[in-house]
Amino acid sequence: MKLITANDHASQNATGAALDLGNTEDPRTAKLDGVTQINLHFPKFTDGRAYSQAFLLRRRLGFKGEIRATGDVLIDQLVQMERSGFDVAVLREDQNLAFAKAQFDRFKGFYQGDAVTVKPAFARGVNA
Repeated sequence: MKLITANDHASQNATGAALDLGNTEDPRTAKLDGVTQINLHFPKFTDGRAYSQAFLLRRRLGFKGEIRATGDVLIDQLVQMERSGFDVAVLREDQNLAFAKAQFDRFKGFYQGDAVTVKPAFARGVNA
């Protein structure tokens, strides 16, 4: 997962057609033709609707472009975001980028499948 600061996100332009999807919108009704980046928003870290949106986009709709988490994004959320289908997380301004990168080293693997690795560990022949 790519991590960027809020300042970097504000100064970047999407490399293609970007879509801002509100967290009350159903991704299944969005027009995704030509869209290369979807920005999903976390208005509060306790609001998890964007996780469901990312999962729907990856697994049910087969979206292959970039899914970016924006808003109240904390370090504690990053691993679950990646497992839900996010590619990029825009960290809240008070979050430390070095600490955020270290989060991914804390967990070596997962037994359950997810949006990225669909099969559970036993089906992949991995001893968890």
